[in-house]
Amino acid sequence: MKNRQRNFLSWAGHAARMATAAWTAGAALAPQWAMADASPPTPLLHEMFQDHAVLQRDRPIPVWGEASAGDRITLSMGTATLETRADASGHWRAALPAQAAGGPFTLAVHTQSGLSQSITDVLVGDVYLCSGQSNMELPVQRSLDAAREIAGAKSGTIRLMSVMHHSSAAPLAHFQSPVAWTAVSPDSIRDFSAACYYFARELQKSVPVPLGLIHSSWGGSRIEPWISVSGLRTAGGFDTRLDLLNLYARDARAGSHRLGELWESWWRAHAPAGSTPWKNADGAWRAVPEPLRNWKTWGVPELKNHDGMVWFRRAVSLTPTQAAGASTLTLGGIDEVDETWVNGRPVGNSFGYGTERSYELPAGTLRVGENTIVVNVLSVWDAAGMYGPPEHMGLRFADGSSVGLGSQWRYQVVPESMGYPPRSPWESVGGLTSIHNAMIAPLLPYGLKGVLWYQGESNAADAPQYQALLSTLMLDWRREFGAELPFLIVELPNFGNPSIAPSASDWANLREAQRRAVLGDAHAALAVTIDVGDAGELHPPNKQAVGRRLARAARHLIYGETLSASGPVPRSAMRSGDHVEVRFDGIDGALVTYSATRAIGFELCGAEQNTCRFVDSVVQSDRVWLDASGSPSAKRVRFCWGDAPLCNLYDRSGLPAGPFEIGIPQ
Repeated sequence: MKNRQRNFLSWAGHAARMATAAWTAGAALAPQWAMADASPPTPLLHEMFQDHAVLQRDRPIPVWGEASAGDRITLSMGTATLETRADASGHWRAALPAQAAGGPFTLAVHTQSGLSQSITDVLVGDVYLCSGQSNMELPVQRSLDAAREIAGAKSGTIRLMSVMHHSSAAPLAHFQSPVAWTAVSPDSIRDFSAACYYFARELQKSVPVPLGLIHSSWGGSRIEPWISVSGLRTAGGFDTRLDLLNLYARDARAGSHRLGELWESWWRAHAPAGSTPWKNADGAWRAVPEPLRNWKTWGVPELKNHDGMVWFRRAVSLTPTQAAGASTLTLGGIDEVDETWVNGRPVGNSFGYGTERSYELPAGTLRVGENTIVVNVLSVWDAAGMYGPPEHMGLRFADGSSVGLGSQWRYQVVPESMGYPPRSPWESVGGLTSIHNAMIAPLLPYGLKGVLWYQGESNAADAPQYQALLSTLMLDWRREFGAELPFLIVELPNFGNPSIAPSASDWANLREAQRRAVLGDAHAALAVTIDVGDAGELHPPNKQAVGRRLARAARHLIYGETLSASGPVPRSAMRSGDHVEVRFDGIDGALVTYSATRAIGFELCGAEQNTCRFVDSVVQSDRVWLDASGSPSAKRVRFCWGDAPLCNLYDRSGLPAGPFEIGIPQ
C-alpha cells in the first residue's frame, strides 16, 4: 500500500507536465475587448467571463470585475440591464436576474468613463466543478478507446474550462495562468478530464441543457491543500501549521527559517543524541557518484530501493569579495523535497518532481574562507535525489560572478525507520490550503450546480481523519459557493492485489471514510467504482463507467429522479440465531449475484481489527443472510474489503453493492 500511495504522488509530476501542454495551448484562446484604442486595456470582467462561457441557470447570476474606483458600470445580457458602481479599490460585483437554460447571449458591460467589453456565445445551463487528484486529471487521451472518443467528440452545448496548476500561500482573486472556455471538439477534449467529460456527455442524455465544466485538479494532491484557511481552522488541529503559513505569506524568508527550526527539532527528537548533520559532518560521508543522478541508479545496495531521506553536503571556499554581499544559491533539479542549510542556517525548503531550486541568501549568510552547504532530500517513491545538471548548480554573486557547485558532493543515508520530517504548509500537493488559494478562490463566486470530487488516494494512510476532512471540504465550499451545493464523490476503485484472507487495507479504510462522509450529508452522493478499476493500474482507463455512475448519482441527488444513486447500500445488520441478516436499501429490482449462487466478500469480525473471517451467505430479495455459526462473538460485518477485492453482489440495474463496515447490535 505504501508504494502504491507513493506512486500517486510521483505521477503528479507527469500529470503536471501533461496538463501544462494542454493548458498552454488553451491559453491562446484569449478574450477580445471591444475598445476603440488598439491596445487591450485591463478587462472589466473577471476572466471567468469569456466567449463561450456557461452561466448557471434558474438563480441570480453573479458577475464581477474591476474598473476605475467609483466608476459607474452598466451590465446587460438578453433583456436584463442593471447598474452598479466600482468600490474604492476598483472592484465591482452585480447579479443578473435568474434565467432559464438557453442562449446564446451576449454579455456586455460598459462604464460611465467610456470603457466597454462584451463576450459572446454565452449559454445558460448547469455548471459543474470537477476537482481532485490524478484520476480526475487523467485526460480523455489516456482513457479507454481514446482514439474513437476523441475523433467523435463534438458538442456546442458542453463547454470546457481548465485551471492550470498553481499554488499560493494567500488567496488570489485571479488565476496565475490564462483560462478559456471552449466547446467540445477533438482538439479541446483530448487533454481534458475524462471523468468530467464522460459525466457531462451521459448527463445530457437525461438533462438536455447546456453544461459548463470547470476542471481544477492536481495529480498527487492531498485533500488539505483544497480547503480554505477558515475551513481548516474550523476543522481543528491545523493551527500551528496555518500560523506558519501565515508567517510565510507575510515574509517568505522568515517562514522558511521557522520551518527549518521545526525541521531541526523533529530531527533531534528522532535521530541519535547529538546528531546535527546540517552543522557537523558527523559519521561516514561518501562521495556522490558523478554526474549527479537518481540515487537508486548509483549501484549502492542500500539506495537501490531507498524511499526516504539522504543528506548531501559540500564545502566551498570564498574570497572576501564573494562573501561580502547577498547571493543566490542554485541547486539544480531535486526530487522531491529538500531542506537546505548554509553554514548551519536554514535557507529554504521546496517540493517538486525534479524541479530546480533557487534560494536567495541575504548578506551575512556567507563568510570568508570555507562555507558548508547541506541539503536533506526526501523522496517517497521512484526517482530521487539531486539531478543537476552541474552547470545549474552554484553561487551567483551580486557582481554577476559565480562559483560552480556541480561536483564534489558527499552523502549520508538516513534509515527509512526515521520516518518523514514535517512538510511545509505552503507546499502544493501536500501542504495546507495552497491549491485552494490559487485554483479555487479565483472562481468565487461563480454559480455552480454541483461539484464532482475524485480524490483520496494520497490520503489513504490517514483514513481515520479523512471522513472529517471530506465533510470539512464540502461545508467549506458550500460556504463559498452556496449553502446547499451538491457533491458527487467518486469512491476509490479496486487497485492492488486481491486478498486471500481478511486483512487490513488503507484503501478500504479510505473508501469507508468516503461512504460515511456521504451518508452523513444530505447534499452528497457516492459513485461506487469498486468494479471498474484495474488491479494492476493506478489510473484505470475506464472513465466512461465512472462518468455514467456520476451522472446517475446526479440524476438522483440533484435532479430528483426516482432511481438509486449508487446501487445497494447497507441499512442494518442484525443477529438472528446462527445467522446475521444484512438488509439493503437503494436496490433496483432485487439483489443478484454474478457468476455464483451466493455473494462473496462478506466477513464477520470481532471487536479487534484482526478478528475477521470470510463467511458463507444466502441472498434473498433485499437482504443477505450470513452464516454466523462460527462467529458467536461477531461485532461487525465487513463487505468487499481490501485493496482490490472481488465482489459479486449487484442489483438488477447492474450497480454493485459498495464496500462497507457496519456494526451488529448486541
